[in-house]
Amino acid sequence: MAENKSARPMNRKRKKVCAFCVEKVDKIDYKDAAKLRRFTSERAKILPRRVTGTCAYHQRELTTAIKRARAIALLPYTAD
Repeated sequence: MAENKSARPMNRKRKKVCAFCVEKVDKIDYKDAAKLRRFTSERAKILPRRVTGTCAYHQRELTTAIKRARAIALLPYTAD
């Protein structure tokens, strides 16, 4: 029984890479609702960095863009 425990392979998670840094995006466009939807949950909440893998700079930009898109009704505040 002790041998089975040590024989298990270790499942290491790969480090997530910021999608905006890979594409070399300077400013996130708040009018691009399709891209912004990828970073919100099905309940219309903004997903955290640990889930999406975005860097701190782009997470702040993303949050601002999502809030602007919500203000002009491109994205919902809550899920229907």
